[in-house]
Amino acid sequence: MAKIAALNDLIELNNDRVAGFEKAMQDIADENADLKELFQRYSGQSRRFSAELNTLVAAVGGDIETGNTVTGTLHRVWIDVKTLFGANDRLSILREAERGEDAIADAYNSVLSDGALGGEAVALVKEQAVAINNAHDEIKRLRDEADRSQNA
Repeated sequence: MAKIAALNDLIELNNDRVAGFEKAMQDIADENADLKELFQRYSGQSRRFSAELNTLVAAVGGDIETGNTVTGTLHRVWIDVKTLFGANDRLSILREAERGEDAIADAYNSVLSDGALGGEAVALVKEQAVAINNAHDEIKRLRDEADRSQNA
């Protein structure tokens, strides 16, 4: 059961990630169209990851999680509040995206380190974790560039 709970936690976090990127894409101005494309790609990535994790949960007879986490919902509300006050410039958007990527990367690392998964689940979660970490690194790199630009 710990295995199913861990996989469902990752499903929820991927659902949060999709919702977060979709929310961010709505608020991105034309001058940051490259971020829309990037966020669209990562949103699709998390949809695929959720589907793969759902398949694993179903294979072991578990109930599949379809919702979002409370933390993810609160994060999107915070993004809404920041948008109302005009904090939707490139650097702010990337800071929020990086914060979200930190959370999902930490969750993947935690699930992998707690040892609840076995066999096929470990292989899949490791593969997804690598992709999540790569996405985090790309967003961090873009955030660093935006930070240097703004402070130049």
